[in-house]
Amino acid sequence: MKFLSEKNPDQQRTFEIINEGLSKKAVIVLMVCCRVIYEGRARSKLASGDRMIIIKSDGSFMIHQDRNLEPVNWQPPKSQCKASLKKGIMYIEGKRRNPPERLEVEIHNTYIASYFNGEDSKDLELTGYEENMRELVFENPEIIEEGFRPSNREYSTPNGFIDVLGKDKNGNLMVIELKSRRAGINAVKQLKKYLDCFSDHKEFVRGILVAPSITGDAEELLEEYKLEYKSLEPPREFGNDKNLTLDFFNQADSKNY
Repeated sequence: MKFLSEKNPDQQRTFEIINEGLSKKAVIVLMVCCRVIYEGRARSKLASGDRMIIIKSDGSFMIHQDRNLEPVNWQPPKSQCKASLKKGIMYIEGKRRNPPERLEVEIHNTYIASYFNGEDSKDLELTGYEENMRELVFENPEIIEEGFRPSNREYSTPNGFIDVLGKDKNGNLMVIELKSRRAGINAVKQLKKYLDCFSDHKEFVRGILVAPSITGDAEELLEEYKLEYKSLEPPREFGNDKNLTLDFFNQADSKNY
């Protein structure tokens, strides 16, 4: 059976469903009234209340309240989880040896007990980050400006790594700082630090901040430092989606301060 869910099972049936889910290495989801005790690097206890319990096939063991994103108690992957029934009371225990930790849930009442034995081998694909912008710039240099030739990515300097280093159509060195979100004065200061690394460069070096938008303070600081700004949205599509045009990414012209 790939999926099982029962409403209001008694303690014995809850015990059977959990053990069946554990034996199948399924994802177990329980809606219960429970009490929680943790012992390990610290100690904690949580009095009786209605909560959701999730046990995953990798040993992750989490207890969620009806608020907040993070679980209130949890054990990481590779924990050893087991269920037991003692004097009519249901217990779930998650343990690991290094460091020694133990999370115990005492279940008083079960509203829903379920497990799901799904198949999912896919890894998460991310887009909309600086790395995606960097790939976009190397694949389509003209989105920065006509004649731009990128040469290095994550170029190492004493002040950190330059996102993109290249030259413009006139042969001037260009230092590009990429931000996938609205950029502030810290991004401008970082770009200036990169340019300072080329203070002994014989030729003119341009610094360009590339981001979807910038704050007013950042705009003023760019002008003070005589740096440039290019408005560019990070790509939101994945590698298999090739129907995008450069017009989609070119949201505005470059600005020269």
